[in-house]
Amino acid sequence: METSRDAHALAHQEPAAPKIRITGVSKAYGVNTVLKNVDLSLAENSFTCLLGPSGCGKSTLLSMIGGFARPSKGSVIVDGSVISEPSADRGVVFQEYGLFPWRTALDNVAFGPMLAGRSRVEQVATAQRYLAMVNLAGHENKYPSDLSGGMKQRVAIARALANEPSILLMDEPFGALDAQTREILQEELLRICEQKKMTVVFVTHSISESIFLADQIVVMATRPGGVKEVIDVGLPFPRDRASHEFVALEKRIKQSVREEVDKLGII
Repeated sequence: METSRDAHALAHQEPAAPKIRITGVSKAYGVNTVLKNVDLSLAENSFTCLLGPSGCGKSTLLSMIGGFARPSKGSVIVDGSVISEPSADRGVVFQEYGLFPWRTALDNVAFGPMLAGRSRVEQVATAQRYLAMVNLAGHENKYPSDLSGGMKQRVAIARALANEPSILLMDEPFGALDAQTREILQEELLRICEQKKMTVVFVTHSISESIFLADQIVVMATRPGGVKEVIDVGLPFPRDRASHEFVALEKRIKQSVREEVDKLGII
């Protein structure tokens, strides 16, 4: 039975620290300021989409979370530690698949476990498990040249997952795919995230995609890049793209993004 003291302790329990905390981050290349004074807190096991026009710094921010770039000012903190370099705990999936053409699907996925020093038996078992998770069981021995674009991206996702990351960073991973394949992979990604309980940061230009996937959407400002607003989506899963609530939110976000596009003078 919960005592009054227990209830009091729960009521005054400190909120969980964010999985990712971005504090006062700016990034400049020479005289060109790409990002300025970015502050964000991302909870553990959350799905966040970074949305905005080209050139607003979405991919730059993602690269700093990944440890591939460093802020000019401020800090990116994961699990209480400042990020200074890449880590296997932060898996990355790009729009370009980046697969080794001379390695089979299985050996592409087994690459991370191999670098980690796991035995060949463990490498194969891990690769098979994650290929099955992305619905590629039976395609283990195919080379990238034998795979469709959607299948290549599934291999890329499986390769990132094989390192057992707690954070998955995705930079427009479905941008080059046809509409039908893109929607299928969006659904698959949500299924995988439910199984793996990861924190996901996902860069996209698609408003519909961001609403379908995300717990929260960070609408990026431009000139210079920054956070314009953070939107809690709040729609139950599975989400219906034709629902009144979905369409209304899409319309609202479209207007917010359009204001930033107009700053760039893009027609």
